[in-house]
Amino acid sequence: MNKTEQERLAGSIGRAIAKQRVLSQLTQEEVAERLGVGNEAVSRIERGRVIPNIVRLIELAEILNCEAAELLGQASSHVDDQASRVKQLLSPLKPSDRQLVVDVVEKLTIRLRVD
Repeated sequence: MNKTEQERLAGSIGRAIAKQRVLSQLTQEEVAERLGVGNEAVSRIERGRVIPNIVRLIELAEILNCEAAELLGQASSHVDDQASRVKQLLSPLKPSDRQLVVDVVEKLTIRLRVD
């Protein structure tokens, strides 16, 4: 994995952690306290400056009430992981709203398709 790929991965994981933290209604300070680290450490992870090791990722997932795989899946560029993420996003919506999202995605993929 080259440096550019590492930076992209770190940024994606950091954004996933930040998003889940906000959904969990926690501040960076609260997460840092539960991890036993300083606020700056959580900030560096969320900004993609540092990739958490597997132990830290599992600790973060426990604090954020999710699975580590969910955080990694949100950061993945693999189509199956992205499809799973879309499924998670669609599941709480009522059927008419799910259809609206599917229609928008379909139109976007047609527009963005590179033949």
